Amino acid sequence: MADRNVANLMGRGESLLFLTDDQLRRGIEAMFFAYRGFTADPDRILQDYGYGRAHHRAIHFINRTPGTTVNNLLSILGVTKQSLNRVLRTLVEDGLVDSRVGTRDKRERHLFLTPKGAGLERELSEAQRNRMRDAYRAAGPEAVAGFRTVLEQMMNLEMRRHYMDGGDNTK
Repeated sequence: MADRNVANLMGRGESLLFLTDDQLRRGIEAMFFAYRGFTADPDRILQDYGYGRAHHRAIHFINRTPGTTVNNLLSILGVTKQSLNRVLRTLVEDGLVDSRVGTRDKRERHLFLTPKGAGLERELSEAQRNRMRDAYRAAGPEAVAGFRTVLEQMMNLEMRRHYMDGGDNTK
């Protein structure tokens, strides 16, 4: 009976003030399995190029903010400089990313997708947009708004700032 009441409340988009450990565990598991589904299509595409998820994330955020700096990308991705440099070196050598010296500060490197990189980004994001679009349609507008709110509340303040400002922390 209690589970049905919780389901009814959740179905109407009403706030729950208390969730059991089991309900939270199920939510955590749902996130794990949803992430596997969300990354499965891009992973297959990336495998053809010999790339991994780190390459995908770099391509995504360079596309999101053309001209972003290496330091901004480091902040967004939360990886080491050495790790990011390995990924960027491959993407530059393969002709997917163009790295340009800053005009105001010669120490800065600004990153742009090449037409080849933009093509790969479209292919990767289209696969994810299709999955997301289907899930959003099935869930409905209230669920979409609630889902977005939950995700935003799970972000730490710095990540939420990156998310809200479009990934460019130079604003």
